[in-house]
Amino acid sequence: MLLAIDIGNTNVVWGIYEGRTLKGHWRLATNASTTADEYGVLFVNILQQAGIETRHISDAIVSSVVPSLTAVFDEMVETYFKHTPLIVSADLDMGIQIAYPNPREIGSDRLVNAAAAYARYKTCLIIVDFGTATTFCAVSQHGEYLGGAIAPGLGIASDALFTRTAKLPKVDLIRPKTVIGKDTVGGMQSGLIFGYAGLVDELVTRMQVELGQNATVIATGGQASLIAPESRTIQEVRPFLTLEGLELIYRKTRGEE
Repeated sequence: MLLAIDIGNTNVVWGIYEGRTLKGHWRLATNASTTADEYGVLFVNILQQAGIETRHISDAIVSSVVPSLTAVFDEMVETYFKHTPLIVSADLDMGIQIAYPNPREIGSDRLVNAAAAYARYKTCLIIVDFGTATTFCAVSQHGEYLGGAIAPGLGIASDALFTRTAKLPKVDLIRPKTVIGKDTVGGMQSGLIFGYAGLVDELVTRMQVELGQNATVIATGGQASLIAPESRTIQEVRPFLTLEGLELIYRKTRGEE
């Protein structure tokens, strides 16, 4: 079994693959002060509750956009699973070409998403990942990672309204019944949800123009299922795209594909 871990700024998303089948997946809070032992105990306990023994884990792969935690998870995997994890970097064979001036600037999660999406669709793509920041990645029909855009995430936008104003409350990120809000909470939810869908559609549309064709638009990340129904451009939501990419990259580095 393969242990696949994606360390994001807000969440650590991880799963267990048996062959190419995702047997289980979990989401933990990202905390830079959490130790390797603390994460190790969490992982082992969660796996035990799922009926998965650590001795059945045969290898591991890690993608991280939090440098301070990369070494923590490296130590955790070595200590609790007895394997040295493969750490994702732009140097690995991902099945795509990186047409970017400085590939090391690109978040590893963006490259993993691009690799997974291109392997599945084999066409020109725009991948929208709703994380702490919302990232937009363009991949050519020939499998070239071209770059993209980065916008404040929906959670950051919501928190900013609450923390940077005197009277606006903290609101749940749910779809309001109407665009024209009948109270402050409804108005804020309208601006956040429908306004964010508009942000997504505008950036995707402008990227389509620069690409010179209508790329297939794939969404992933924690808020993808909330925004996608309000978007005119998102065509499919793949909630586990990053884990799929990690499993794919692991196979490629082992010469299995």
